[in-house]
Amino acid sequence: MAYAIIRTGGKQFRVEPGATLHVPVIAKEPGTQVEFEALLVASDDGVRAGAPVVEGLRVVGTIVGHGRGEKIIVFKKKRRKQYKRKKGHRQGYTAVKIDSIG
Repeated sequence: MAYAIIRTGGKQFRVEPGATLHVPVIAKEPGTQVEFEALLVASDDGVRAGAPVVEGLRVVGTIVGHGRGEKIIVFKKKRRKQYKRKKGHRQGYTAVKIDSIG
């Protein structure tokens, strides 16, 4: 089973061909193909690690859609000071289907 570690949006993800994952927002239309840099690639031949990326190897994916994650509540309070603040937040994401590694 081949897999790769990619970097996008300041985060790293472990991907396999055919997998769909949520990454930080990519400003492109659904149906567009995107390429990611591979930091590490593992296959039947062995493991190849880059410094910082594996040269000549790209991970190709297709943007499936955009969405927003679960709502989280940010609550601040200082006891005995009559200070309370409540705020909600939903992080945006882009769903990407991995087409190929290599």
